[in-house]
Amino acid sequence: MMNLKKEIKQLKQEKDAVILAHYYQDPAIQDIADYCGDSLELAKKAQETSAKLIVFAGVHFMAETAKILNPSKKVLVPDLDAGCSLADDCNATDFKKFIDNYPEHLILASINCSAEIKAMSDLVCTPSNALEVVNRIPKHKKILFAPDEHLGNYLIKETGRDMIVWNGSCLVHEAFYFNKILDLVVEYPYAQLIAHPESDAEVLRIAHFVGTTSKLLNFVKQDEHHEFIVAAETGILQELQRLVPHKKLIPVPIQDDISCACRECDFMKLNTLQKLYDCLKNEDPEIKLHHEVAHKAAVPLKEMMSLH
Repeated sequence: MMNLKKEIKQLKQEKDAVILAHYYQDPAIQDIADYCGDSLELAKKAQETSAKLIVFAGVHFMAETAKILNPSKKVLVPDLDAGCSLADDCNATDFKKFIDNYPEHLILASINCSAEIKAMSDLVCTPSNALEVVNRIPKHKKILFAPDEHLGNYLIKETGRDMIVWNGSCLVHEAFYFNKILDLVVEYPYAQLIAHPESDAEVLRIAHFVGTTSKLLNFVKQDEHHEFIVAAETGILQELQRLVPHKKLIPVPIQDDISCACRECDFMKLNTLQKLYDCLKNEDPEIKLHHEVAHKAAVPLKEMMSLH
């Protein structure tokens, strides 16, 4: 039987390739990746890499971001069908009609959207730096935020800004069973409930700490508590357990399905070790973008990158 990890390492060296993997990827892919991170961290690595070939083990919009930042490089993704509910529910045609109703508004898009949506936007942010980006926008500016209503409402609450928000949500972060969370809070009275800002507002309201993937990792690592209820995609648990093997991590089930330990992003899990090997070997599927779309999307994206 082929040793996929060994073959991937060899191909990576032969082709001068770098493998970028999101924290929500399968543990086997995280193990073989050169860098693991959230969307902001991986965007930085994509911008900084000197490798000739970029393999992005994540969802489609993340690989698009790498291509926008590296227009002359070949960017591969193990499975082109690895999409995102947020990006898919905000298509360019509908979004154009939506923003035309608010011509005086500055358009701020989360990085969790397609290249076409980024190309229509004035600014881009990630969940990690969204607060910073909003606070940099002059107070007199009206803001339209897309595509995540939960992140948008969180930003309104934290900044006090009056924002128009596109009605979209992440299926993973929206699916947590609130009543079960309350049960876990009672069952583990000394545990800290941590949640991603894209979670439903009622979850955020009772969370002890709200933060994006990298911030959740740092919080659990640094906090003095020893038990944590984790309202985030299950892929984060591997990295959390590696960082804090002595701490107890309690995943939150989804809806009323108690057989599911924690919500997984089905799109992220479309990428497998076999598909990673195949795409490296065949240099396909490749991310290809229309030149004009990529050029326009690069403007707000690179402005955001310049903040870091």
